[in-house]
Amino acid sequence: MAIITLTTDFGEKDHFAGAVKGAIYSELSDTRIVDISHSVSPFNISEAAYIILNAYSSFPKGTIHIIGIDSELNPENKHIAIKLDDHYFICANNGIMSMICTEIAPEKIVEINIHDKIETNFPVLDVFVKVACHVARGGTLEIIGKVINTIKPIRNLIPFVNDEKNQIIGSVIYIDNYGNVVTNIKKKFFEDIQKTRKFEISARNHKFKKIYNRYSDIVNFEVEESKRNDEGKGMVVFNSAGYLEIAVYKSNSRTVGSASTLMGLKTMDTVTVKFQPLPTAAVIREQGLRYE
Repeated sequence: MAIITLTTDFGEKDHFAGAVKGAIYSELSDTRIVDISHSVSPFNISEAAYIILNAYSSFPKGTIHIIGIDSELNPENKHIAIKLDDHYFICANNGIMSMICTEIAPEKIVEINIHDKIETNFPVLDVFVKVACHVARGGTLEIIGKVINTIKPIRNLIPFVNDEKNQIIGSVIYIDNYGNVVTNIKKKFFEDIQKTRKFEISARNHKFKKIYNRYSDIVNFEVEESKRNDEGKGMVVFNSAGYLEIAVYKSNSRTVGSASTLMGLKTMDTVTVKFQPLPTAAVIREQGLRYE
């Protein structure tokens, strides 16, 4: 039984998500459809990319992922299908897949070319569903598209590092349901630049000098619970996806607030990390330090 996932910015109010599911079932009644999310912010490419990157690998190999974000066909926004990590992705060539493709090389990419056979102003329903069901039946990608070698990148996907290697300039790529602010700075990238040096993370006028392993690490459990005042405190963690995240402990936008609301952070805002300068060669020799 094929599994087809849906990630869109359709929301829950309109008919779009339901119509797509109905079209899939009309072609393949025994398909299993899974909603990853229909609450992506409208046309937010980096948000959709972050969601699908962190969801797809939990599904079995062979799963087909329809991504319906900014999918209207035009000369600058073609449709593609990608086989990657034994999964299939069907979406617009607008940068959504670049976050995954920087970590895992695609096995095959095709530019979908069946539009002359389909009249549509709803491509997720009429084109993406056709391609997904074709793949679910065991069809090859070459039948529905021509092979290409590159896809569009997402702007600001990779953080900037200055020549002195003492500053990272990143950006906010995602704000989760708790209002936690996820940046494009990955843990390995951070540690490769840091080289154990002290640092200061700045987001607007908020500064942090410590990164926690878990949200609850900010709590001093030796203090009596009634005397703690941890809820609403700002903090920085590397989240479960390995991205630098600015958070508020037990955040709730309606009560204690969230990192997004309390710090005024939104998607594409700048987050800066400043490190102590690297020691000179003379200091390295004198102190026996190692910086590779």
